[in-house]
Amino acid sequence: MNNQQIQHIEEDEIDLRELWKIIAKRKYLIIILTIAITLLAGVYVFSATPMYEARALIEIGNYNNNNNNNKVLLNNPSQLSQKLAVIFIDTQKSIKDKKAEILSITVPKKAKKFNEIKSIATSNQLASNELNKIISYIQQEDNLILKDVKNRRELEIRNIETKISNIQNKEVSLIDKKITLQTKRLNEYAIQLRNITNNINKISTKNPTLAALLIMQQNNISDSIFDIDNNIIYLKNKKDILISTSVNELIEKKNLVKSMLLPYKYRSSQVVAKIITNDAPVKPKKKLIVVVAFITGLILSIFLVFFLDFISKNKEEN
Repeated sequence: MNNQQIQHIEEDEIDLRELWKIIAKRKYLIIILTIAITLLAGVYVFSATPMYEARALIEIGNYNNNNNNNKVLLNNPSQLSQKLAVIFIDTQKSIKDKKAEILSITVPKKAKKFNEIKSIATSNQLASNELNKIISYIQQEDNLILKDVKNRRELEIRNIETKISNIQNKEVSLIDKKITLQTKRLNEYAIQLRNITNNINKISTKNPTLAALLIMQQNNISDSIFDIDNNIIYLKNKKDILISTSVNELIEKKNLVKSMLLPYKYRSSQVVAKIITNDAPVKPKKKLIVVVAFITGLILSIFLVFFLDFISKNKEEN
């Protein structure tokens, strides 16, 4: 080790000794200031109003979209949290001396169908009341949405009933009238056909020309009877389809929509379990504040001692 290195070490030792001498010289000042600042922090801690925190996990409301338990959320959790933050946090910032306030409204990372709300107040009851305001607001909004969904489904049921009534009382009735008219015409043609057949038998030998004309008329009537028979069959099939297929399908659809009106198919937003509170206040953090005050007081007092020593040395040099 050379002389220059030894000299640096000796200078460092001298500097440390000098610093320790300065601290030791004014140790009572350091102790007094540190104790004073710590005591002030202690007075603040024990005189400050304790603040209590309450938390609630809210499950977003939903309704069944069909019988397969396909649930539709009433709100997007992210959009809902932003909306609630504006209403219950941003608009309340200007209010002074609040005994309760909402701290945060967030969407938990692993629970995308939920909102977590935190409040703080001078008591657990006030903190819980603040949460209940938001919960009531959400449920009122949910009820409006659910009411609209129910109204639309009730309207759908009425429309289905109207369609069934139209089929049964109008379309089927109209088909019955057409069948009756066609049957009446069929009977008339049948009578005409019998008469023509009788006439042909009577005059076939006496007047061949007239008999030929009657045979042509007989063929035309036979064709008409065939067409009417086919038309009656078509109308009856159409009637059967309307009654057995269309009406039954509508009835099934109506029953499905009716089943979706059952109360358990609808759920407004609810608090999971219950609002969580804690008997211990979250503010002020007494131990932390006292420890921080002690360390801060110690550092400030040491700094003040060095500053006073610096001033005194400058005066001596001048």
